[in-house]
Amino acid sequence: MHLAQVCLLLLGVLQVSGAPDADEIKYLPGLPKQPSFKHYSGYLSVADNKHLHYWFVESQKDPAGSPVVLWLNGGPGCSSLDGLLTEHGPFLIQDDGATLEYNPYSWNKVWILNHIIIIIIIIIIIADFQVATNNYLALKEFFRLFPEFSKNEFFLTGESYGGIYIPTLAEIVMEDSSINLQGIAVGNGLSSYELNDNSLVYFAYYHGLLGTSLWNDLQTFCCKDGACNFYDNQDVNCSTSLTTVQVIVYQSGLNMYNLYAPCAGGVQQRVSFENGQFVIRDLGHNFVNHPWSKEQNEKLRGVVSLLKSSRLDPPCTNSTPSTLYLNNPQVKSALHISPGALDWVICSAEVNLNYNRLFMDVKKQYLKLLGALKYRVLVYNGDVDMACNFLGDEWFVESLQQEVQVQRRPWIYFNGETQQIGGFVKEFTNIAFLTVKGSGHMVPTDKPIAAFTMFSRFITKQPY
Repeated sequence: MHLAQVCLLLLGVLQVSGAPDADEIKYLPGLPKQPSFKHYSGYLSVADNKHLHYWFVESQKDPAGSPVVLWLNGGPGCSSLDGLLTEHGPFLIQDDGATLEYNPYSWNKVWILNHIIIIIIIIIIIADFQVATNNYLALKEFFRLFPEFSKNEFFLTGESYGGIYIPTLAEIVMEDSSINLQGIAVGNGLSSYELNDNSLVYFAYYHGLLGTSLWNDLQTFCCKDGACNFYDNQDVNCSTSLTTVQVIVYQSGLNMYNLYAPCAGGVQQRVSFENGQFVIRDLGHNFVNHPWSKEQNEKLRGVVSLLKSSRLDPPCTNSTPSTLYLNNPQVKSALHISPGALDWVICSAEVNLNYNRLFMDVKKQYLKLLGALKYRVLVYNGDVDMACNFLGDEWFVESLQQEVQVQRRPWIYFNGETQQIGGFVKEFTNIAFLTVKGSGHMVPTDKPIAAFTMFSRFITKQPY
C-alpha cells in the first residue's frame, strides 16, 4: 500500500465556540513564549476510512470578520507543514530543529487565521482527481466541525504543484453554494507542462546557463519556422540537446528553486543513505513526458519499491530542522498526533513516483472560474525560480485571452520607510499575473515583506 500525505493550510477567523476543546494546543514546544492566540490540532474523519489531521491557528489581528484561506504545497507528495514552518506561518522553525521564532510577516496577521489539515490517504495510486475530491471532502468536514466559519469569505491558495491542486479543487468548490468561494491565488504554480518546459529553455539561456553552442543546437534541431518545441519534440538531436539542458538545470548543482541562492549542503549525489533510510534528491516537474525522463523515473521506482523508508528531498533544500522538530515525541504529543503515525518527511518519494498526473494543463479550470465573472484570481511567481518559471506562467495567463484592464507595470511595497519595486503586475478582467523580483520558488521565504504585501492586497481586494 502507498501512503500519501496531502497537507492543507487553511487561514480563517476566530469564533471557536464550536471548536473541539480537546484539540486545543495548550503548549507548543520550542517557542520563546506561548502565543497570545489560540490554536488547535486534531483529527477529522473523511469517507472510506480516510482520516486527516488539522492544525488551526487563530488570527493575530481582527478575527471577527476574517476570511478563510486554504493553502496547499505541492510535490506531488510534499507536506504543507513546510509552508507553515518555513514560509508564511506564525512560527518559523530554526536551524537547530528544536526552537521556533515568531514570524513578523506571518500571513495570519492579515486579519486571518491559519488552519492546517493534513490528509492521510491510503490507496494504491494517488491521482489528481482523487486529490481534488478528497480535499473537497476535507473542506466539507472542516466546515461541519466549525460551522461558524462556513459563511465567511473563502479563498484557495497554493504553490508549485498546487498549480494543479488549486484550480481542480476550485472547479468542485465553485459548484457548492454552501462554501463562500471568493477566489484563488497560485504561487510559482505548474499551470501547463508544455508552456513550463518550453519557457524554461528560454529562461535558462537568457540567464546565462546554456551558452551559444548549445543554444544554436536547440534552435537548429528543436525549432522550425520561428516556432520551438522543447516539450515533446521527437527529433533525436533535439532530445539530446534537451538532455543537456536538463542536466545543467537540475543536476549540475544549481539551486532550481532559486537560481541565485546557494545550494544547501552543496552539490549532492542523486541517491544517498542517511539515518537509516535512502534519500532521493530530485523533484523536477519538467520534461516528464520525455523518454529519458521516464527511464530515470523507472529506475527510481525500482529503488523505492525495494526500500520502504525513502524520502524525496527537494534539491538544495535543508529539511533537517523541520524533520527533527515534527518527529520530536513532545511536539507530536502537543499536536495530538497519533503515536502510530508514520514519521514526517518533507516529501515522499513513494507518492511522487507513483502519482498519476492526469492534468497536463489547467486552462479549462481557469476559464470556468473566470467565466463565472465573480472570482478574484492571482497568479504570482518569484522571477528566479526554475522549477515553475515565471515566463511559463505568464504565457499561460496570456493564453486565457482575458481583457486587459491594467497594462504591465511595477508594483510597490514599503520596506521600512522606503518604497521598493516588488516586481511587475499585469491585470486582466478578474485575473492578475504578478512577479516578485528576486524571489525563487518559495516567495514568502525569499521575500517575506513583499509576499506579505502582495497577499494582503489580494485577500483584502485592494489594487496591487
